[in-house]
Amino acid sequence: MSRGASAVCFLFFLSLFFLDNVLGNPNYREALAKSLLFFQGQRSGRLPKSQQIAWRSSSGLSDGRLAGVDLTGGYYDAGDNVKFNFPMAYTTTMLSWSTLEYGKKMGPQLQNARAAIRWATDYLLKCATATPGKLYVGVGDPNVDHKCWERPEDMDTVRSVYSVSSSNPGSDVAGETAAALAAASIVFRRVDPKYSGLLLRTAKKVMQFAMQYRGAYSDALGSAVCPFYCSYSGYKDELMWGAAWLLRATNDVSYYNFLKSLGDDGGTDLFSWDNKFAGAHVLLSRRALLNKDTNFEHYRQEAEDFMCRILPNSPFTTTQYTQGGLMFKLPESNLQYVTSITFLLTTYAKYMKATKQNFNCGNMVVNPGLLINLAKRQVDYILGVNPIKMSYMVGFGPNFPRRIHHRGSSLPSLASHSQTIGCDGGFNPFFHSSSPNPNILLGAIVGGPNQNDGYPDDRSDYSHSEPATYINAAFVGAVAYFAG
Repeated sequence: MSRGASAVCFLFFLSLFFLDNVLGNPNYREALAKSLLFFQGQRSGRLPKSQQIAWRSSSGLSDGRLAGVDLTGGYYDAGDNVKFNFPMAYTTTMLSWSTLEYGKKMGPQLQNARAAIRWATDYLLKCATATPGKLYVGVGDPNVDHKCWERPEDMDTVRSVYSVSSSNPGSDVAGETAAALAAASIVFRRVDPKYSGLLLRTAKKVMQFAMQYRGAYSDALGSAVCPFYCSYSGYKDELMWGAAWLLRATNDVSYYNFLKSLGDDGGTDLFSWDNKFAGAHVLLSRRALLNKDTNFEHYRQEAEDFMCRILPNSPFTTTQYTQGGLMFKLPESNLQYVTSITFLLTTYAKYMKATKQNFNCGNMVVNPGLLINLAKRQVDYILGVNPIKMSYMVGFGPNFPRRIHHRGSSLPSLASHSQTIGCDGGFNPFFHSSSPNPNILLGAIVGGPNQNDGYPDDRSDYSHSEPATYINAAFVGAVAYFAG
């Protein structure tokens, strides 16, 4: 074959490859690798030599000092420089669940998934053990931080420390922290039994605290967490979620008895860092399906009711879809609900497949393939198979968000601009500039398009352009399902 003919042939295959990517077969392995790499861009604390997102440097090295404890590490939740433990713990639980369900499909990414989990659990362990009788639940005053546009490396805002205790309870944040530590303890059980044991012992203590001292952390902490991560759904869902994870980690019947004592919770068509009922139902339904344990039939029924509210053609659906096929739950950061619900779709389908089960939504028969097809449609949409051919994962595909609402990404790195950029220094020229962000936060999934499948790519439009750890965490599991 002549060189010209081989070049034409190569171009033909290349165009087929791009066509394939656009028409519905994105490279899931690449997306999985990038979705995990994103967490390195959110790291707080002293960065290791293995850090791959090189425009980030160590930050928050005095976190905890105001309370006389070491609270360095963990993750910044989104585009700001605050550590909110409520969404961080949920992120950790979902990363752990993703790894437990789909670790075998992750291949070389399994180690990166464990590293992402451990970066969070090392910090959550400090928060749970630094002071007896206290659970630290956040670092950084959000009201001050949100008025600034500065790199985490330059942070000069007050790093206030927030905690809950028996006199100022927080069953929601404690229940979620217990869930995160318990789920992670299963992830590390074989590879690091000593660490796994420490996680589980701490999870039990934190769960005991959540159960014993009832109350919402928003009531205890007020404007330090509201309106940012207020516990809108109350704390019963976190008590259920935490107990469900401890039951999975320990098989201790006392957690089952506690779950029974919580009573009915009514149905939901959401799953998020705030509302855990649907996740707990799917997790507990595993025992009904895989272990044939009739004590858990009630949760299986709840999980199936949830699926009936999500499926577009179900007679019980309460879920809107855009014309392009994206699940549309709420206008602010909609993709967080899409990724979390998509994870539940693939996971419940996996349990159904393993036991050759179907279920009904009225007269509609639902088989695992139906759930998987809907999940694939959501994953593909996020990766660029949508009306405007925009991938909502930064750095994936040719067309992705360039002006994300993220301080570190939008400001020049220390390597290219060594002078400090103060609290107000980042707004002009950087925040208000129409130029693309100088640093690419690889793998970050943003809040996503509006209900008309449109995306303005505007840094100031945070409800669409801001990435967050909890958007990515659930996506890791869903994309791993298709990567495998």
